[in-house]
Amino acid sequence: MRIDQLVPAFHSGDAIGDTAFHMKNFFLSGGLTSEIYCLSRDKGLEEDSKLFSEYQASHHSDITILHFALPSPLTKAFARLPSRKVIIYHNLTPQKFFKDFSQEMVRISRLGREELHSLVPHVALALADSEFNRQELEQMGFKRTKVFPLFVDFEKYNKPMSRFFHALFDDERTNILFVGRIVPNKKIDDLIRVVFYFKKYISPLVRLIVVGKTSSLPEYFQSLIRLADEFYLQPEEICFTGHIPDEEMFSLYRASDVFLSLSEHEGFGLPFIESMVFDLPIIAYDCTAVPYTLDGAGVLIRNKRVDYVAELIDTVAHDEGIRKKIILGQSQRLKRFKEIDNQKFLMRMIGELTK
Repeated sequence: MRIDQLVPAFHSGDAIGDTAFHMKNFFLSGGLTSEIYCLSRDKGLEEDSKLFSEYQASHHSDITILHFALPSPLTKAFARLPSRKVIIYHNLTPQKFFKDFSQEMVRISRLGREELHSLVPHVALALADSEFNRQELEQMGFKRTKVFPLFVDFEKYNKPMSRFFHALFDDERTNILFVGRIVPNKKIDDLIRVVFYFKKYISPLVRLIVVGKTSSLPEYFQSLIRLADEFYLQPEEICFTGHIPDEEMFSLYRASDVFLSLSEHEGFGLPFIESMVFDLPIIAYDCTAVPYTLDGAGVLIRNKRVDYVAELIDTVAHDEGIRKKIILGQSQRLKRFKEIDNQKFLMRMIGELTK
């Protein structure tokens, strides 16, 4: 029996790519034939994957898994396969977030939901990497849905951080960290408004650090630069690092005082788990997958009023008693997450699909 995975774009260090790679190795260790097929891939991943143009016809006894996060030619090809079909849904950002910045992204978002809906009659099992995503699948009409959390390679967090990079940010400023794509649903504009209030009314020694590709949606990134200029915020007060190596990102988790997310749409939120690894207190807006990923940890807020959020940051960053309680709760949540046995789930899934 073959168990193949289809991934539109196979990236190293990407949450979807890491999950696919982990699953492939697990299937191979069990004596199964397994491959990752993709339309594109990062340089260096040629031995770990094949291009979809090399795909060998599957049989009714095989299982094919599609990782779905974007519309692609793989969707129609997957629907036509004779094998038993499984999707792992990694979420689609609703088109409403893009309408002021990119009509192309509006089109892609709409097309993605149309493609996902087209798979309802073809899929034997629909998996989601969060309960929020599972509920979306259920509402869309998928009959058999389950939660299959992302695979997280915790070993990589044991690598040494960049001491030089850490020293650049480890100063008297209150460091507010956000890690994620620079796109409208992440509401980085709201983070900038909070920093402006913090600087004006609490302390001028503040810094917002945003880690993520600035090229994801240039129109939105430029709007953030203009907003920062309108508030007279200086480069030392708002730092866009772009995409950086792991050792530099780890140093920022360690140098920061608070992880702040005012995002209004999250499918899972891996940086929340990473903040727990580095004992960085989390403050996050309560929406979509966020409460499921935090699972009682961190500080969930339902009010985005800038004075409220800024004062809360100051308290969490500098009140040692409160800080320790938050970190303890996050450590307990991290322990529960690490105890999830994804390999046992995969074995049960294979058993159910092959009955």
